[in-house]
Amino acid sequence: MPTDEEVVRTAAEAAEGVILARYKQSELTDFDVTVTFEDGVLDVDVYLNAPDEAEDAQAVADEAVEAAEDAVDDLFASAGDDR
Repeated sequence: MPTDEEVVRTAAEAAEGVILARYKQSELTDFDVTVTFEDGVLDVDVYLNAPDEAEDAQAVADEAVEAAEDAVDDLFASAGDDR
């Protein structure tokens, strides 16, 4: 079973990966990925401040959250626990 730290790290890396795949870091005014995992509950918050002409920041933030959740699901599946 993955540790809480592994779950948080996996989720954060997946979310950041989506954001940095969509934008060059220099294009972003600011972004923040906050992940908590307590009592088996994953909470992922993504804040993204991108230029107005960039693709829809909310859609990218939503995709980043989904990627984080999927990555954690995969982590548990590979550990043999289907949470």
